[in-house]
Amino acid sequence: MSTAEPRGERAAAARLVATRLAAEGVDGVIVGWVDNAGVTRVKTVPVQGLESAARWGVGAAPCFDAFLVDDSLAPGGGPVGDLRLVPDLAGLHRLAAQPGWAWAPGDRYAQDGTPHPGCQRLFARRAADALTARGLAVLAGIEVEWIVEGGGDGAAFEDGPAYGMRRLIGHGDYLRDLLRALREQDLTVLQLHPEYTEGQFELSVAPTGPVEAADTALLVRHTVQAVSHRHGLRASFAPVTDPEGVGNGGHLHLSLWRDGRNLGHGGDGPHGLTCEAEGFLAGVLAELPALLALGAPSVASYLRLAPGRWSGPYRCWGRENREAALRLITGSAPEQANAEVKCFDAAANPYLAVGGVLAAGLAGLDRGLRLPPETTGDPDGAAERLPASLGAATAALRGSAVLGAALGEQLLRSVLAVREAEAARFAGRTAAELVDAVRYRY
Repeated sequence: MSTAEPRGERAAAARLVATRLAAEGVDGVIVGWVDNAGVTRVKTVPVQGLESAARWGVGAAPCFDAFLVDDSLAPGGGPVGDLRLVPDLAGLHRLAAQPGWAWAPGDRYAQDGTPHPGCQRLFARRAADALTARGLAVLAGIEVEWIVEGGGDGAAFEDGPAYGMRRLIGHGDYLRDLLRALREQDLTVLQLHPEYTEGQFELSVAPTGPVEAADTALLVRHTVQAVSHRHGLRASFAPVTDPEGVGNGGHLHLSLWRDGRNLGHGGDGPHGLTCEAEGFLAGVLAELPALLALGAPSVASYLRLAPGRWSGPYRCWGRENREAALRLITGSAPEQANAEVKCFDAAANPYLAVGGVLAAGLAGLDRGLRLPPETTGDPDGAAERLPASLGAATAALRGSAVLGAALGEQLLRSVLAVREAEAARFAGRTAAELVDAVRYRY
C-alpha cells in the first residue's frame, strides 16, 4: 500500500484497517513526519477518522518546513498555505507501549494531490526508486542510541560500567519491556546493549528497504520514549547530553544488491567490493562534507563529531575503522557485508539522511568513481577532517551540485534556511548551553 495509490483505494484499505484497529482496542491514530530540524511532529485522528485521513489527508501547514529545533521559525516560514498529510498504511503499527494508539508515517501533498516538493519522506522514496530503476536495491538500518536519566517523579536511577552487566541488571525490567513492545510491533531486534556513556543504550534492528529503515528508526525511538516514560525515566536522542560525553550516534548501515546478490562481496575491488558497490561508496565519501548538513544537522552535532570519540569525524574509509566516517564491514558471510556511515547522529531527519546518501551513492556509481586509498590506522593526521561546525557543513551542502539536484530547489532552500537560522540562533552559546537547549528536543 503506497500513498501514491488513488484516493479511493487508500480509503478502502483504511476502512478495513480501522475496523481491525478498533477491534484491537485502538482509539486514535498518530500520523507523524519529521521536520528539517530533525524534530518529529504529529497530527492525530480518531480511529474512525482513518478512512478520511487516508482519502484526503490531514491538514499540516507548510510553515513546519521552516521550524527550528526550539520551535522558532527560519525566514520564509509564513502563515499562508496548507498541505495534506497522508498516512502510509504500509507503515502503520499498533503501539504496544501506548495502549489505545497506533502510528503511521505520513507523506505530504498539496491540496490538489500533487507531491509536496518539500516532503522529506517523498524525497527518500524518489532516491530509492532511482536505484530500483537501475535494477539495484539497498538494504538499510539505522542504529538507535539514547541516554536515560531518572524521571522527575523521584524514580531511582542505577547505572554501571560501559557495556557492563551491572547496568543491564539495574535496567533489566526496563529493557525487557522495551524488547516486548518492539516484538509486539513486529520489529526484529538484532542487538540491545549498554553503551559507553552513563545511562546509554544502543539498539539495532533487522535491515529493510531504505525508506522503511527510516520509518523503523522513528518507531523504535517512539517506543523507547514511551517505555522510558512508563518506567519514570526520560530518554534523550540528542547528539550530546553531556559536554564531556561521547553523545548519541545515528549510524546508517547499508548494502547494495542486484538480483539477490550483495554487491559488497565477491568483487575485484577493495575487500571484495564489486565495481558497482565501490562506485556507490566512493560517491558517498565524495559528498560526506555536504551530507553532514543532512545527517548531523544540529549545532550540537559538532560537539559529538570530534576526534577520539569514534564518531567518524574524518573524511576517509577503512575496514572496521571506527574513527573513519565510512566504515566497511565485511562480515563473516556474504550477505552480511555492509558499510556504515558513522558521522550521522539522531538529530537527523532520517529521510533526509537516507535520501541524501542514496543520491550521493548513485551519483558515484554513474560517474564510475573509485575509492581513494584505505585508512588502516588512526586517521588523526592522516586524513581530512570533516566540517567541524554546522555553518561549514551547510556551506558544503550549498555547493553540492549532486545533492542540490536530488533535493530539488524547494527542499534544498528550506533545509539551508533552517541550518543557517539555527547556526545564527545558537552562535556564541557555550557547550553546556547548547546541550541544555537540545537535550529533550530529540
